[in-house]
Amino acid sequence: MKILFSPSETKTSHGTFQPISEQSFLFPELYSKRLEVLKRYQDILNQCDLTTLQQLFGIKDKSKCLELATSDIFSTLTYKAIERYSGVAYESLSYHTLSQEEKDFLDHNTIVFSNLFGPLLANNLLPDYKLHQGISLLGFRPELFYKDIFTPALDSFLKNEFIIDLRAGFYEKFYTLKQPYITMKFLKNGKVVSHFAKAYRGLMLRELAHYKPINEDALRLIRFENLSIYEIVTSKLKTEYVFNIID
Repeated sequence: MKILFSPSETKTSHGTFQPISEQSFLFPELYSKRLEVLKRYQDILNQCDLTTLQQLFGIKDKSKCLELATSDIFSTLTYKAIERYSGVAYESLSYHTLSQEEKDFLDHNTIVFSNLFGPLLANNLLPDYKLHQGISLLGFRPELFYKDIFTPALDSFLKNEFIIDLRAGFYEKFYTLKQPYITMKFLKNGKVVSHFAKAYRGLMLRELAHYKPINEDALRLIRFENLSIYEIVTSKLKTEYVFNIID
């Protein structure tokens, strides 16, 4: 089983492991390609053009932008990706409260699509960094680059796996699945939730770590807390589970 997941713009500043290296990431044979993106990003930071930095980080605070620009992603201490990200989905996941067995499962079976680092396993090591979702690196689009370069490796890695895709829409640009997969949608009072979908994706990831379904039959047997299946819709390779949120 493999779960595809999104990163978050909010991150913890902790660092307990050595700076990034070839062994920090999934697909070490493609490390030189990741470096092409990372060097572009670091060059922008080093140039310290304030307007560019504001766009890059997605913030207007000038002093904060200049502070962030002093970081060096190649020398900063790292932290596991699943613990580095700290946004709404990751708060709901509450990784630190999981059992060691559940943590190990997520570490080796969750692929997070970083807008800077590309596809990662949850236990891959990341420095703290800031990059606003969807922003190019002076016209260079990381999502298109990663899709082009990493697709063959992901195709091979995911072959014959039971796949649940919990990514937000933007991160689908990094990789297109070519085999059957499950997605999930959440309804509240008959309407699709947007912001709170992040929280429910995190809760779903937590439940999947607990139950570890090996196929769709096993998934259908799970009684997710505060959720009930409204409908299941299949179209081509995608099967979408639509859940009602129960008060």
